[in-house]
Amino acid sequence: MEDGKSTGSKAKWWSRPAPGRTARTAPDEPSPVEDALPTADVTDPAGGTRAAAPDAPLQPPAAEPVVRPPAVEPVASVPAARPAPLHEPDEYSTPPYGGPGPWAPAPPVQRPVPTPAHGTPVPPQYAATNGAGVPDAGTAAPGFTPPPQHSPAQHPLGAQPVLQPQQPQSTQWLQYDPWGAPRQPLTDPGPPLGAGNGRKKSRRGSLLIGAVLLALVAGGIGGGIGSYIERNGGLTRVELPQAGRNSGGRAPDSVAGIAASALPSVVTLHVSGTTESGTGTGFVLDNRGHILTNNHVVAPAGSSGEITVTFSGGETARAEVVGKDSGYDLAVVKVTGVSGLKPLPLGNSDNVQVGDPVVAIGAPFDLSNTVTSGIISAKDRPITAGGEKGDGSDISYVDALQTDAPINPGNSGGPLVDTDAHVIGINSAIRAADNGSSTEGGQAGSIGLGFAIPINQGKRVAEELINTGKATHPVIGVTLDMKYTGDGAKVGAKGAAGKSAVAPDGPGARAGIKPGDVITAVDGQRVHSGEELIVKIRAHRPGDRLDLTLTRGGKDLSISLTLGSATGT
Repeated sequence: MEDGKSTGSKAKWWSRPAPGRTARTAPDEPSPVEDALPTADVTDPAGGTRAAAPDAPLQPPAAEPVVRPPAVEPVASVPAARPAPLHEPDEYSTPPYGGPGPWAPAPPVQRPVPTPAHGTPVPPQYAATNGAGVPDAGTAAPGFTPPPQHSPAQHPLGAQPVLQPQQPQSTQWLQYDPWGAPRQPLTDPGPPLGAGNGRKKSRRGSLLIGAVLLALVAGGIGGGIGSYIERNGGLTRVELPQAGRNSGGRAPDSVAGIAASALPSVVTLHVSGTTESGTGTGFVLDNRGHILTNNHVVAPAGSSGEITVTFSGGETARAEVVGKDSGYDLAVVKVTGVSGLKPLPLGNSDNVQVGDPVVAIGAPFDLSNTVTSGIISAKDRPITAGGEKGDGSDISYVDALQTDAPINPGNSGGPLVDTDAHVIGINSAIRAADNGSSTEGGQAGSIGLGFAIPINQGKRVAEELINTGKATHPVIGVTLDMKYTGDGAKVGAKGAAGKSAVAPDGPGARAGIKPGDVITAVDGQRVHSGEELIVKIRAHRPGDRLDLTLTRGGKDLSISLTLGSATGT
């Protein structure tokens, strides 16, 4: 609380006592004192000079008039009579006979005591004082000498001072005393210099805790916003237009419709033998558990290997070989103890036309239930496959259907179906780039040249394998010269073991074929090699009648013969 006095550098007519000056000892009841000053001149900080006389008052600077503070009339509880002066009153009030001079102590004043607000802390008394600004004797600074207490007989005026009632000391507001100890605060002083402030520390700790909590909350909010932005790509939600779900139905002749109808009947075969293993495909022929596939798929099992069949739903079963034929590259296996089999309907490969859409289903590279689609690229394509054994016993001759539907290793034995989901061929071979091998030593992938055994031929062979365990081959009873490089298939000069190239009493001998004849056409279709002649014959059943065109001694001849039968291997 301000005391109403200027705190700037403005000159004042009062001054703190110089060093060595005595102070009062009775703060509760002020009494007149004599100021003992040294004889040397003292310069007032405000610009006035003080005479050497100890009782001379300070002279204010010429620029500022002297302003005396208003006197406060004390309230006495017991009135005291002032003694009569020993001289006549001075009309000019000249000290020491007139009124009190500026060196006389001012009468004590008391600030009003306001009622503090609820919870307002009460400031402590000044340190080292008695509460009125006067240093306490027990706690006074070193070198401080309290002023002597005058008796009534020693009063400079020789008069009895007026007794003032002792005012109760306020614990809230402190009296201002211009003669107090140095560095006495004009307002609430607070704790002594160098002492810590508990409330400031408490407030500082509260602020620190609040800042930490605010940082944690802000971090959590920021993390949540960041996560939302990361998941949703921004503060605004973006929803792209999308078609609704449909019933899932597809047209039966679409690829999806064909696949949905055919996949439950297609299986994956895992074959393992003593020296090799492999993966292939097959399809269910009937409810008895017969499955048709390629001979080269089951060949690694040999006579003691193992064959495992995996259905499209993931169920597995053991299978046994019923019969196989290397010349047609077909085999039938059978599973037992399996119910709910769905046979795949068989179509008619004679009805197929070039350009017809087809779908191939299999397990390329052991990826089961793989569906590819394409068209029929060509019909009656004579191909030979196999020959790895070197003796020709494993060579197959196929009058194949060519398709551009992708076929890869593992598709062998799988069905090639038409738009009615009927089987029209058995996927058996592909034409690979270059030499048919990849840089890793395995078979290369599809380049759009796939070949399937016509289902009409597959049906006949499958029936024979199921019924007898062996397949029959149609034959004409001649031995061909496979080294002939001219156009057509040439009958050899000699047969095996030095026998005749035309078997006696065979179909060819009865039709009039002679060694050295060159067969150039079968049923009107050109034949360019011995392999093609075998393929054309194998495409028929034993007992079928064929019309052959041949060249003998530069002349073209036409003959007719009935195909014989031979047991396959």
